[in-house]
Amino acid sequence: MTLAPSDTTGWQQLDTAHHVHPFCDPATLAERGVTVITHADGSYIWDSDGNRILDAMAGLWCVNIGYGRKELARVAAEQMETLPYYNSFFQSSTPTQIALAERLSEVTPKGIEHFFFANSGSEANDTIIRLTRHYWAQQGKPKKRTFIGRNLAYHGSTLAASSLGGMSAMKAMDGEVLPDFAQIMEPHWFMRGGNMSREEFGIHAAQALEDKILEIGAENVAAFIGEPVQGAGGVIDPPANYWPNIQRICRKHDILLVVDEVICGFGRLGEWFGSDFYGVEPDIITMAKGLSSGYLPIAAVGFSKKVFAGINDGGVIQHGYTYSGHPVSCAVALANIDIIENEGLIEQVRDESAPYFHEVMQQLSDDHPIVGEWRGAGLLGAMHLMKNPQSREFFAPEDDPAGKCREYCLDHGLIMRAVGQAMILCPPLTISRSEIDEIAEKATIGLNETAKQLGLL
Repeated sequence: MTLAPSDTTGWQQLDTAHHVHPFCDPATLAERGVTVITHADGSYIWDSDGNRILDAMAGLWCVNIGYGRKELARVAAEQMETLPYYNSFFQSSTPTQIALAERLSEVTPKGIEHFFFANSGSEANDTIIRLTRHYWAQQGKPKKRTFIGRNLAYHGSTLAASSLGGMSAMKAMDGEVLPDFAQIMEPHWFMRGGNMSREEFGIHAAQALEDKILEIGAENVAAFIGEPVQGAGGVIDPPANYWPNIQRICRKHDILLVVDEVICGFGRLGEWFGSDFYGVEPDIITMAKGLSSGYLPIAAVGFSKKVFAGINDGGVIQHGYTYSGHPVSCAVALANIDIIENEGLIEQVRDESAPYFHEVMQQLSDDHPIVGEWRGAGLLGAMHLMKNPQSREFFAPEDDPAGKCREYCLDHGLIMRAVGQAMILCPPLTISRSEIDEIAEKATIGLNETAKQLGLL
């Protein structure tokens, strides 16, 4: 393999000429020049100019065990040599596929025991739409087709997954969405809670689901779907009583509870899954990202015994993907799960790194004049930027404080994500105390430079 360019400018020119980027403005990116990432290790990545950058987003919410794990490379190479590919359409399976399904039954939330493999969170969420509707049809209730999600929810970028989610800009690009999808308010206490306590708001936000079910008619509603903590929506961590009330409402009205664990799964919140963190027992879960720590594409849908029994009685499952349960991806996922377990990463997040992470970032947020709130759970967090936190005055959209802060942080060797007017953090589960301190130090520099440019410091 020949990589022709020898410098950053050459790579940028080739990228502009041929590469179409997701979630980017091509004209703006061409003017700015793409950042070319060449290698990585631990919590750090390096660009083509040799700059070391602390990746406080774990890639795209996914590199849970950190970069540079040679054991995963060895596992992938060995599986490539043994069986690089075979499909599961022809009444066949591979050993790594079977082993991964069995392993997932051990670590997923109580009652989840059957698994369908896909290649991304988008595909996994497309899968639950089709198979949930299939399930209800087999129960003699074919009218139960509508999925209820939430505003600011991200469940993928296919046409079906974007209809399932609540990202208005994504829907605006298409000009329309598929039928039989609805959204309710997001459980964002800081932005939507008014004078309510977190507990009062948790009840209020969950009640929005029951109101929507009654509006549509329970006989027409297939499922409710939500992320334990809404990630791309701005790290929206719900009040502790929100999810138990959501589950109660779903059970009351006989609709399935689907939990999108694509970000929160595999230790992100200090439990194997976000469902465990919030104490709920879903009927269906979707997972991806942390399943392989992003080392290879793989996703899965987990079904409860009840749901699988209904699907199992329905004849041929007319759904699947060429690479469902790819043997190499399954082998890497198995090794990844072993690392999470053997190195005690979940306990480390729960007992050490997450408490320290929140302590340090809360102090930074309390002390900085343009941070109105620090929120999050486990190793997920967000600083909500405000023009005047005391008077709760927000920045005007054209001020773009988060976009400015993101660029200043990158200039000083730190990757954070800008979502709306919030700065988002999702570091690897292997993050050390000294690296958390480095995040805070570099984030402070980015915040200070943002405040200065906006005339507030």
